[in-house]
Amino acid sequence: MVRNTAIEIGKSLRQRRELLGLLQPQLSAIAGVSTRTIQLVEAGKANPSLSTIMQLADALGLNMQLVLKEPGNLSK
Repeated sequence: MVRNTAIEIGKSLRQRRELLGLLQPQLSAIAGVSTRTIQLVEAGKANPSLSTIMQLADALGLNMQLVLKEPGNLSK
């Protein structure tokens, strides 16, 4: 279950990033996390800490609670 949630969060964050027209290095600079971390999170190969999720959500203009509660519905 945790693995599926990580995959869904990663997909949703990637969709939101792309919707905003940001490249991974640009999001990295805004969020203060490494590009590699973003790659792993978006691929569902990492279980990011709450701090990392908060940094990414903030950089993407998202509410962290929404990211955790409804990971498949962030592209709006």
